[in-house]
Formats: sequence, structure tokens, C-alpha cells
Amino acid sequence: MRTLTWQDFERAVDTIVERCQGQRFCGVHGIPRGGLVLAVTLSHRLDLPLLSSAQPGCLLVDDVYETGLTLEAYRQLENCTTMVWLSKVEPQWWQAVDVTETDEWIVFPWENAAAAALDEQLYRASR
Repeated sequence: MRTLTWQDFERAVDTIVERCQGQRFCGVHGIPRGGLVLAVTLSHRLDLPLLSSAQPGCLLVDDVYETGLTLEAYRQLENCTTMVWLSKVEPQWWQAVDVTETDEWIVFPWENAAAAALDEQLYRASR
């Protein structure tokens, strides 16, 4: 397992804020659950409304891109910028703060490590 820290989170947020300079968004929407922490923080840092649903022209964020199933539903959203903290594949239509080729399970700072270990077991058993 790869455990990320709150310092890692702050660096990721700083990177996203820097990449968003000069762009206009109607708001920020985070994919539940992992994207919500990013969305709230970015809403404050970018002085944008936090959106309860994704809208055209929004900044859409998530914690990780692994299989793509979660974000695929948003791919055709007009003028939407999609950003993930960590991508396990090379980004195509989305952007990533970090790209990793590892299949390690990622534990984000807001997650419970014991619960994450169980999530990993369930995920791997389903494959």
C-alpha cells in the first residue's frame, strides 16, 4: 500500500491551483467520495462555488483514476476540465497531478488505513 500524507495533499492542491490560473470555471464538482475533499479545498482556494452536480464549464476533480469507469460518465461534459490527483494510467482526456504505473493500493490522508486494506481485498477479489 502507498500511503499519502496531508503534505502530499497540499502539494497536489497547489499544483491544481497553479494549472487553473487564467481559466474560468462555473464551479468545482468532486466525485464522491475521494473527490469531495479536493473539491471543497479547491472551491476555497479558487474562490469558486462548490457544485452539487457536474455542470458544463466546471472543474471536475477526483482522487484517483484507476479503471476510468467513474469518470467516463463525465467525459462528454462540455467545457469541463477534469483533474485527478493520481492517475494509474497515462492521462488522455483528463489531467493528473501525478501519474504512477504501480498497481499499489493508494491510501489517501482522509482514509482509515484498516478500512482501506479491506477495500483493497474486496476490490482485488472482484477482479
